[in-house]
Amino acid sequence: DAEVFVGGSFAKSTVVKKEKYDADVFIRFSKKHKNKNLSKLTKKFLKGIKKQKIHGSRDYFKIYPKKKFAIEVVPVLKINKPEEAENVTDLSYSHVKYVKDKASLSKKLLDEIKLAKAFCEANKCYGAESYINGFSGYALELLIIYYRSFLNFLKNTCILEDIKDSKPVIDIENKYDNKNQIMLDLNSSKLNSPIILIDPTYKKRNSLAALSEETFEKFKEKCKDFLKNPDLKYFEKQKTDINQVKKQAKQRGERFLLLEAKTTKQPGDIAGSKLSKFHKHLAEEISQFFEIHEKGFNYDMKKTARFFFVLKPKKEIVFMGPPVKDKENVKRFRKEHKKVIQKGERLYALEKVNNTPREFVKEWKKNNKRKLKEMSIKKLRILE
Repeated sequence: DAEVFVGGSFAKSTVVKKEKYDADVFIRFSKKHKNKNLSKLTKKFLKGIKKQKIHGSRDYFKIYPKKKFAIEVVPVLKINKPEEAENVTDLSYSHVKYVKDKASLSKKLLDEIKLAKAFCEANKCYGAESYINGFSGYALELLIIYYRSFLNFLKNTCILEDIKDSKPVIDIENKYDNKNQIMLDLNSSKLNSPIILIDPTYKKRNSLAALSEETFEKFKEKCKDFLKNPDLKYFEKQKTDINQVKKQAKQRGERFLLLEAKTTKQPGDIAGSKLSKFHKHLAEEISQFFEIHEKGFNYDMKKTARFFFVLKPKKEIVFMGPPVKDKENVKRFRKEHKKVIQKGERLYALEKVNNTPREFVKEWKKNNKRKLKEMSIKKLRILE
C-alpha cells in the first residue's frame, strides 16, 4: 500500500555541483493510511539500516551511504487533489511532475535552472532552511520556467522593489483573476516574503514564503554585480578569508571579534535555525555599544557555528531614564549616571563605551546565562 518515487533535483535532472548531496526518496502511502503516523511506518521499512531521524512537521530519515552523499527518506500521503495534503511534503509528487512536464517542452530550461541554482548556491541564497531563508530548489525551477532563462531571471528579479502596498506577485498559471484575490486567499503568514510566487500545483501556497528580505537584498546586490561584470567567480563559493578581514579591520582602526556557539539542538535545520537566531540576537546586543561594520555567520551543519564581527566602539551611548515627574527615580538615575540630559518630559544618560568587544561579550555571557539556556545555546566561546 505504498510506492516509492525519487523527488527533488535528482528526479528533475537539475542537480548542481555541491560539497554534499542529498537525494530525496519519497514513500507515498495510500489513502487508507490517512491520519496514521507515517513516520513510524517508514521506520519499520528501514529496520536494520543505520539512519538519523530528522524532526519536522512530519519526521523523516537520513541515510549516509557515502560521506558526502545522503538519502532522505520522506513519508508522504498519496493525494489526488492538493487540498487533501496533510503536510507540504505531500505536494512533492505534483512538484516533480509539473517541472518535468515543463522541461520536456524545452530541454534548454534544465540548463537555465542549473545556472540559477549554481548562482544562488555560490552566493549563499539557496535553501529554504530557516538559517538561510533563501530560494528553495522548487522556487528557482518555477522562476526559470516563468522568466524562460537565467539572465532574464536576474535582470527582472534584481530590479524588483517592495513598493508600498504593491508587493510583486508571480502567478505562472494565472490561478487568480487579480492580486486582491491573492491577498485575501493566502494565509497572512505566507505574505511576508518580498515576492509572492503562487505554487502552480496548489494556489493557496506561496513557494517563496521562506525568502527573507535580508537574503533577497543580498541576492539583488549579487545580481547587479554579475550583470555589470559577468564572471565565473559568481558560480563558485567564495570562502571568507578571516585573516584578510582581520588585517583590513586593523588597518582601519577597528576591532575584530570571532566567536563560536554550540547548540543543544539536533544538527541540520533545527540547530542551524537556533544558531542563526542567536547570532542575530547577539548582533543586536552588540550594536547598542558598537558600530557593526561587517559580520559573518558560518554553520557547520552539526551543532556549532562561528561568527565574526568587525566593530568600532560608539563614542557615547544613550540610556533612557525616568519621566521628570518621577522624583524618586530621577534622584536615583542622576546618582547612577554622571552625564544626564533632559529631552521633553524625560531624562536620558550619556555614557562612554569603555569595554573592548571581548570584555563586552564576557560580561554579557555572565549576565545572560538564562537567556543562553532559553535560546538552546550550550556554549559560547571567544576565539579571537
